[in-house]
Amino acid sequence: MDAGLLVLRLLAGLLIAGHGVQKVSFHLGGKGLVGGTEEFRHDGFRGGRLTAVVAGGSQIGAGVFLAAGLLTPLAAMAAMGVMTVAGTVKWPKGLWVQNDGYEYPLVLVVISVALALTGPGRWSVDHALGLTPWPLWLVLAAVVTGPTSGLLTRAVLHRAPSAPEGAPRAQAAD
Repeated sequence: MDAGLLVLRLLAGLLIAGHGVQKVSFHLGGKGLVGGTEEFRHDGFRGGRLTAVVAGGSQIGAGVFLAAGLLTPLAAMAAMGVMTVAGTVKWPKGLWVQNDGYEYPLVLVVISVALALTGPGRWSVDHALGLTPWPLWLVLAAVVTGPTSGLLTRAVLHRAPSAPEGAPRAQAAD
């Protein structure tokens, strides 16, 4: 079981971290911070550069901590949050990744939930520091807070689509 958890943590954690590296640098096929900023703007998010830095940094941190099995429920919570945001961007395209759908972010969210619920295993920094098992209340709070924070981030930072030129605008009710 511990070997399986290690493999799962390393794969998911390093993929999430790599996704963040792409947002803020030219490494791993990234387009630099300018490209990351433009991606968020294209996807309809406010904040520009700050949004790209925070999202990229969150992905890098969550991924590295998940891979190491360090503060696992909190790392999983952060991973769930950022990947939930990614899933909301891809939601209109449907589930399947071949249509640029949300399949991949969903898989990473579910893996993060599973790691939070099972714990990181004996071959982890949490275990070496004597932090396992994590209290159930903390794990459940992380599982709820992660996706919720992603949905709230989307609600706060996403711009409503602007109406085309000449289109009638809705008027506020008196």
